[in-house]
Amino acid sequence: MKPLFHMTKQLQPLASILMVLLSVTVLQSHAQNYPKKPIVIIVPATAGSAPDVRMRQVAPKMGEFLGQPLIIENRPGANGAIGAREASKAAPDGYTFLHANISNLLNDVFTAEKGTRLGEDLPAIGDIESGPLILVVNPNVPVKTLKELIDLAKSKPNALTYGSGGAGGLIQLMGERVKLAADIQILEVPYKSPGAETPDLIAGHLDVGFGVWAVLGPLIKSGKIRALAVASSAHLPMAPEIATMTESGLPGMDTTAWNGLFAPAGTSKEIVQTIYKALVFSLSSTEVHELFATTGSLTGGKNPEQFTEFVKSERIKWSNVVKLANIKPQ
Repeated sequence: MKPLFHMTKQLQPLASILMVLLSVTVLQSHAQNYPKKPIVIIVPATAGSAPDVRMRQVAPKMGEFLGQPLIIENRPGANGAIGAREASKAAPDGYTFLHANISNLLNDVFTAEKGTRLGEDLPAIGDIESGPLILVVNPNVPVKTLKELIDLAKSKPNALTYGSGGAGGLIQLMGERVKLAADIQILEVPYKSPGAETPDLIAGHLDVGFGVWAVLGPLIKSGKIRALAVASSAHLPMAPEIATMTESGLPGMDTTAWNGLFAPAGTSKEIVQTIYKALVFSLSSTEVHELFATTGSLTGGKNPEQFTEFVKSERIKWSNVVKLANIKPQ
């Protein structure tokens, strides 16, 4: 008969296999029982804002898929940083998630606050929607194409103005990006928040502006502003007559306002996949699809891996713009 320690050594591989099988069984059991209670979605914006409204439109169908309601908690402030910080401190148990957007990503570019970096500290689940920026002008500006605007700006350096939603925002970065690519000088007029510049653009106090179709579409249709180009590689389905920037001589200028879901660090892949499936279920529904279409939004659906790569590429792109334009955080 072999000594006991030899028998124990022989049984070690079997014990390891049993432990792995037990772990898988526990995870599967957890996934099958999840969720058991309502899920909180932190929205880093005020109630009634565009990000808040969009999440509330998506949430009911996600709750239907999950069998539990989604509760929206608004945590505005610091350009989205307050909500991101709260999400980063939440338990990774599948009951708290963050509905982040491009503003959070730009926070990462300027401050790289540890614990709140999208796609790194906060794992990506999936994107919800996006909308490419549209370059527009007041109708009194004597141009009808982006090329004509560039020619006018070159002939009169710093004579034209554009409105932005403040330092470090997407519109400011887009304006500087266009100026760098076209080698032109247009004066930035900063406002306290995105959209605050629109009345002055309509009134003619500003010459140039940027925004998404959901905001600018009705103004373009009514003739209050004129669209010159869309910062996308494809035409807008709701306004295919608007040229792309590539067609207008500025390739590689794709710029979108986007948002999506992120999880606290340590959240299991099984839970992330479950939330992603619920998101796809909601985005695929007729109700949600029609809501998005009416506002000119492009429906998301990137999986966690694809969304992670997208967020990474966005961070690299805007970091390069900030460096080249020498933009400082304020």
